[in-house]
Amino acid sequence: MSADKIFPRQDDRPDQEFYAHPRFVTHIDDPAIKSVTQLYREFLPPDGAILDLMSSWISHLPEEITYKKVVGLGMNQSELSANPRLTSNLVHDLNINPSLPFKDKEFDGACICVSVDYLTKPVSVLREVGRVLRPGCPLVITFSNRCFPTKAISVWHTMDDRGRVDLVKGFLGQAGNFRDIVSMDRSPHPDTDPLYAVIGRST
Repeated sequence: MSADKIFPRQDDRPDQEFYAHPRFVTHIDDPAIKSVTQLYREFLPPDGAILDLMSSWISHLPEEITYKKVVGLGMNQSELSANPRLTSNLVHDLNINPSLPFKDKEFDGACICVSVDYLTKPVSVLREVGRVLRPGCPLVITFSNRCFPTKAISVWHTMDDRGRVDLVKGFLGQAGNFRDIVSMDRSPHPDTDPLYAVIGRST
């Protein structure tokens, strides 16, 4: 797998068009959201500087925990402006420019919630996340089996849940600046949306 590989999608129109109108909805059900929040509770450091990558109007961070700052990077300004947990935000299309506009070692933790399947250059983006994290700090990637199907990379549709977990672990490994990469099945119940996580720490 090449770091410069571009993964095709059914709908290759510019993402700015697809995300032009805000969507104030959640993309997984409440039990799965609670699983995301619990993962953040376990892995993202309190009082740390957090990068919420591919963010929207809600970040699922634990309400009882405060952070030094939470920077949200996403595709729709209205959604980002409505997010009460963000201390700052910016619109940035990672599929056009995978480089992150942040300094080296600026953050103490990062998260990508149910969005990694939309990245057409995932390895390049994750390498950038590793660059802006301080050494030993976590990246928490969560995903389910729900998505905007035309905007997910095509390979996502060819895999079952186990295959998607392995795919994301492979992306993080290929980035080359993460260690202790683990996967977790945090699905709340067979009758709810499944929830999987891949977590690594920056080198």
